[in-house]
Amino acid sequence: MVDLIVFIVLLLLGFIIGNYLEKRHFKSIKERETEFINLPTIMLKNPLRPEGIKSYDLVSGNVVISIDYFKKFVAFLVNIFGGNIETYESLIDRARREAILRMKAEAKGASEIINVRLETSSISQNTKNSIGAVEVLAYGTAIYR
Repeated sequence: MVDLIVFIVLLLLGFIIGNYLEKRHFKSIKERETEFINLPTIMLKNPLRPEGIKSYDLVSGNVVISIDYFKKFVAFLVNIFGGNIETYESLIDRARREAILRMKAEAKGASEIINVRLETSSISQNTKNSIGAVEVLAYGTAIYR
């Protein structure tokens, strides 16, 4: 009985605190995205305007985001019955957007970032009794004019 109560309490805490932290992180992401709205990031290998380039530099942004206990439980249930695991989609979305924002922050003064790539990996996915996390690395070439 005690185990069931601990499980339910952990589930509720994961839901409440995880929801709050996720909403706060999304709000922070949206605010910073408006700050960097004028810095284009493109996947093309060549700059939009090849003339007038003074210098270029490799820039990157890296983030590791963990999944909360509630989302892990919901994902476990969806895994049993099959279907789209929406709880992980918001995790991946936050991680990608945050990595791109960190890359843009590193490219202060750049006019554009070209050849942008995203690398995603899972951390502690197969480790027993662990909370999973996702790592996203965004990198590209910052062009300075």
